[in-house]
Amino acid sequence: MEAFFWAVFGVLVALCAGLEGSKGQRDKLQTSPAFEAFKNNYLLVYSLMMAGDWLQGPYVYALYQHYGYDKGDIGRLFIAGFGSSMVFGTIVGSLADKHGRRRASITYCVVYMLSCATKHSPDYRVLLLGRVLGGIATSLLFSAFESWLVAEHCKRGFDPQWLSVTFSKAIFLGNGLVAILSGLLANALVTSLALGPVAPFDAAALVLALGMAIILASWPENYGDASDSKGLMAQFQAAATAIASDEKIALLGAIQSLFEGSMYTFVFLWTPALAPSSQLIPHGFVFAIFMLASMTGSSLAARLMARPHLRVELYMQIVFAVAALSLLVPLFAFFVLEPVAPDGGGITPGGRVQLVGFCVFEVCVGVFWPSIMKMRAQFIPEEARSTIMNFFRIPLNCFVCIVLYNVSAFPITAMFGMCAIFLAMAAVLQRRLFAISAPARPDKPVCHSDPGEGKTRETEQEPLL
Repeated sequence: MEAFFWAVFGVLVALCAGLEGSKGQRDKLQTSPAFEAFKNNYLLVYSLMMAGDWLQGPYVYALYQHYGYDKGDIGRLFIAGFGSSMVFGTIVGSLADKHGRRRASITYCVVYMLSCATKHSPDYRVLLLGRVLGGIATSLLFSAFESWLVAEHCKRGFDPQWLSVTFSKAIFLGNGLVAILSGLLANALVTSLALGPVAPFDAAALVLALGMAIILASWPENYGDASDSKGLMAQFQAAATAIASDEKIALLGAIQSLFEGSMYTFVFLWTPALAPSSQLIPHGFVFAIFMLASMTGSSLAARLMARPHLRVELYMQIVFAVAALSLLVPLFAFFVLEPVAPDGGGITPGGRVQLVGFCVFEVCVGVFWPSIMKMRAQFIPEEARSTIMNFFRIPLNCFVCIVLYNVSAFPITAMFGMCAIFLAMAAVLQRRLFAISAPARPDKPVCHSDPGEGKTRETEQEPLL
């Protein structure tokens, strides 16, 4: 492996260690032992859930290539996953609010393990089924766990500001350290141990089974609106009404869709961008580099959110603008540095420049996740939290499906340019959200005091391990 990759990895390690090691008292919030136990249990479960997802990440594209499918076939498989999340996402979100977020979290584990099992077959229809199952699991991953956390945090009477501690640590670990270790493990399973590109998916299934066991043993159930008289359509209508009647929720959904749409498009594009002419790059190690950059961003976000007078809505404007500029780097590399890349070999000079730009984008991703979680905790009503969060994913998944369906029709530079435009739009909408939320916004996120908030059918609070 080229020294350049180790150099980038080393620089990011130094940046991340510097951010973590230099934290002072003003960068930390004083919490309670009960909260620490609650937080650590959630972080353990969340880290395992994310490990189950991240282990698959570096070799999804490579596995389909291994089975002999071309770029168009692979694009359609990705479309199936995002389309499944778009179609079934709001349904599973509403079911989570009504029948319990703990049950939804367990369902995530079961569905994703089944998705992993389908990777053993080279049959296109089986792989397609696996992508559909994966799309359903993704909807649960990005709604049920966060909804359970916010409801349980409020039910236990913890300071709402402490949510930012859990959010930043969850991203630092789940989207950072765990992702790095997952990328390295996946790379070792495939290259060092020569177990083949399906091995990371088997490892993911084992990790998900472990996480499910911990949920079954330690998590109490909680609900959004558990009223038996309210059906799915009534829940959909309530969620849609909340989005339409509150500009802040609508803006938050648009911002999330624009950023995540660009992010998921990037996931599909980074491999061909760094290896345009079949250059040999260490996919697992590059994936680990990206996750280390995201980890650096989450560490930076923790510092920013610990400042009581620095509003998330303010600094996220800058984050979105920087993210837009970072995805313009491939255009610079192609049109200025390297119009024609040589065939084969290692990463090219243009690829090196793009890798640096992609690392900047991943730092922005690391800042984005805990920050958007904090804004969702503040603006989204508890009784329909999972439903509304999955409503946000409808335009996101629709956008990604359209992009992937037409990926062969446009040059990769046009795709990156489009993503940069969407990120610039997110910055503009974030500025609007900052303006309209200023008069009524408290200094910290609040637990919504709704009669149906955090409903539980247990009469006693169950302890966490």
